[in-house]
Parts: sequence; C-alpha cells; structure tokens
Amino acid sequence: MQVGIVGAGWVGAATAFALIMRGVARKITLVDVNKEKAWAEATDIAHAAPFAFANKVKSGDYKDLCGSEVVIITAGANQKPGETRTDLLERNVKIFAEIIPQVVSNAPTATLVIATNPVDIMTEVALKLSGLPKERVIGSGTILDTARFRTDLGFHLGVSPKSLHANVLGEHGDSEVLCWSNGDGGTIPLSELANKLGKPLTDDIKSRIDDDVRNAAYKIINGKGATFYGIAGGLCRICQAITTNEYAILTVSTHHSEVAGIKDVCISMPTVIGKRGVHNVLYPELSEEEAILLKASAKKMKELSDEALSKL
Repeated sequence: MQVGIVGAGWVGAATAFALIMRGVARKITLVDVNKEKAWAEATDIAHAAPFAFANKVKSGDYKDLCGSEVVIITAGANQKPGETRTDLLERNVKIFAEIIPQVVSNAPTATLVIATNPVDIMTEVALKLSGLPKERVIGSGTILDTARFRTDLGFHLGVSPKSLHANVLGEHGDSEVLCWSNGDGGTIPLSELANKLGKPLTDDIKSRIDDDVRNAAYKIINGKGATFYGIAGGLCRICQAITTNEYAILTVSTHHSEVAGIKDVCISMPTVIGKRGVHNVLYPELSEEEAILLKASAKKMKELSDEALSKL
C-alpha cells in the first residue's frame, strides 16, 4: 500500500512509524508546511525500516501523493492543555480549506482518513471540500476510545483487551457513549463475565472506567503535551483493513443519513472497512439510556458541523 500523510507532527510521524514497523505500507510520503521537519521525520523513520520491513519513507509535496491508496490527514492546530477538541474547530476548518483540495487534486482515487480534531466535524468538512463519495472519507472517530475502553476492561477483568468486544460510539470527545449493555467476552455479556471472574462491574468501577476513557486525552496532554501512540496504532489498523480488504468492523466516524433521529451527521458507529473504504455500517441495539446519550451526541455533532460548513 502507498500511503500519504499530511502533517508531520507527533501524530503523523508516529503513524508513519507504526505503518512501517507493522509492514502495512510499502511506501509513505510525509507532507508538511515545515519541509525540514517532514524530511527529518521521514529520514529518521527510514533508518528504522531495515529492522522491520524495508519499505520506502520520504518527504515530499502534494504532487508526490499521486498513486496513494490512502491519504491520512493529521495536520491542524494542536490541542492545548485545558482546551477541548471543539475549541480547535475554527482554526482547523481554515487549514482544511487549504489542504483538502490539493490532496484530492493529486490523489483523486485515494481514501481519505481524517485524524485532525475535532475529528467528527473535520470528517464532515473533508467530505464537503473533497467532493468524494462518503464511503471514501473516514474519520478515526472512536477507534481509540474503543481501544481505551477495552484496555481498561481488560485490566479490571484480567482478560486480554483483544478478547473483549465493547464499543464507544458517537463523538470522539466529551459526549461519547460507552456501550456497556451489549459488550461481551467469549460470547458472555460483560456484567455476567465480570461476575464469573469474581471482578464485578460495580457502579464505582464503571464510573472510574468511564472517566478514564472519556478524559484520557486530557490527562495525557497534561502529562506530556500530546497523545500520539494510541491514535497512530488506530490509524495503522484502519489502513491495514483497507489494504487487505479485511471487512473489519471498526468504530470509525463516517457520514450517516440518519442516526438516532439526527440526519446527515458524522459520528462513530461499528463500520465494515475494506478496500473500497466503508462497505457497511451496523446499528447495534442499545439500552434506553445509551440511545438517549447517542442522540444527544449526534445532535451536538450536527450543530457544530453545520456551523463549520457555514464557514466554507
């Protein structure tokens, strides 16, 4: 797979590294307004390739994205300590207005994978600016939140997170919905599994896990200035599903005609990802409370997306 990455900051560089070390991409082009930074990151990662898969990593311009199957957009203003993802909106809409037309002009057949925050809104913005079919514009969405949820559950239960199926839906942000009602491990519902393992999911435990998942980014940013390893892993996973035509079910953000009564909105739902991008979307049964929360999350994203699109 040939992958372009626009934005050679923390997330872009970590994603390029993950793609190379896992052998997902055979060629990566890093594009950044800071050409010296892009060259330095590409060269450093290229020096690691012989220890994993001897693939090509280079820096370049938008014209060098030609032939890319996937272009990942990580460029944008950084989230500062104390700042929410939606605080970034106005700045990043302006940046996308410059970036997206150049990407599509040079890589018209690529699937766009959006990682810039607020990711659900920026996915909607990218869809509008690109003119691409909605199946080929994918936001990283809650793929990382879902990983955080499964990680915390795995620590509590003493089970590998990869053996648990529990999703975070809706916004990648403060209104996200942790779906406890339909999670399972080994086909056993989460609450029943927890009791069998002698690790019940009490209200206190669930509240702690919810807080850890919902506020992980803020805590990490306060500690080291940015989050990048987790999302790099998630972006690599999306690319892997595309290049292998895996039909993997991932909680990514895409455009929906309607979710929970809210029309034309980008939020995360379980989504089948393969060579053509989005192959299908699944709408799981939720508890009454989760359904109410998902509607509220979708409504929030719709309002903010409409505001963002009005600026284009």
